[in-house]
Amino acid sequence: MTEFVTPPAMEPGDRVAVLAPSSGGAREAPHLLELALDRLRNVFDLEPVVYPTARQGDEFLRAHSRARAADLHAAFRDPEITGVFATIGGADQLRVLAHLDGDVLREHATRFYGMSDNSNIGLFLWRHGVVSFNGAQLLNELATAGGLPEYTERYCRRAFFEESLGELEPSDEYTDEPNRWWTDPSLLDEPPEYEPNPGWRWAGGDEPASGRLWGGTLAVVEWHLASDRYLPAPERLDGAVLCVETDETLPAPEIAAGTLLAMGERGLLERFDAVLVGRPPTRSHVTGPPRGDRAAYREQLYDEVAETVSRYNPEAPVVLGLDWGHTNPIAPLPVGREVEVDPVGERVVVR
Repeated sequence: MTEFVTPPAMEPGDRVAVLAPSSGGAREAPHLLELALDRLRNVFDLEPVVYPTARQGDEFLRAHSRARAADLHAAFRDPEITGVFATIGGADQLRVLAHLDGDVLREHATRFYGMSDNSNIGLFLWRHGVVSFNGAQLLNELATAGGLPEYTERYCRRAFFEESLGELEPSDEYTDEPNRWWTDPSLLDEPPEYEPNPGWRWAGGDEPASGRLWGGTLAVVEWHLASDRYLPAPERLDGAVLCVETDETLPAPEIAAGTLLAMGERGLLERFDAVLVGRPPTRSHVTGPPRGDRAAYREQLYDEVAETVSRYNPEAPVVLGLDWGHTNPIAPLPVGREVEVDPVGERVVVR
């Protein structure tokens, strides 16, 4: 069985790669890319190196999956690069994985940061025993308008410069306001509307559990189940901790739970010792708000997920509403690292 490696932490002053292994959002919103680069430099004292794909548009990137893979290989191979940042997500990165060389990425293991569609790369790296960070994506997380949230900065510093993320704590407030500053640079100084964070909700078993994180955006996990090209051997998931979160499409709660249903019927859901669920967005630039009350949508999604997990794995503790995924602020989760889930003390600790 492949041993896991956590790439070395970055240090202030390091050079880091900025690339677009998914879509070309930086071409559409260059002001957000510049804000993200500025925050890498002035908040975290990192020196971004912008790779060719980072400034390409969707038309080029969709037609050149090999170019996206080539940038990733080049960044990992460069001994002066200690971190690799994805600009934004998208909807077709699964096609890039066929052009990746897992041996190269493992031999030159480098900290990778990205979420949403970039969960594909995280799952690919997991299969090859390399820890990656689901989060700290540039345009929609590090380039949050109105200033980087203190919570995001705190956990990004741990994900960038420390060996472990340590204990996770709920944020005091959050936002899922659609990104109105995407097309209007004049709004970059205006913070989104934050609201009190209702905190975590616990369900499932009441015994502590621990294991390696596996997962990402729920839609991407579903693609991997359907394509069946990059899933690890089922036994490698024994004792792991599943982490999933929903995206800006705001899936109906029963549809979101359907992916877990498929994992249950496939005999995979029962293999996990615990389940972590990111706080779901409840409004979107794609769909607007869901029908009915936003809080009711969130709680119904939690209900559906918890019920599905309990059907196949009643002993697994389930934590719902982590600060991770398609809302802000976030703590980047190190996919592949060990995490402890304690339902008695209501603690989640990344080792």
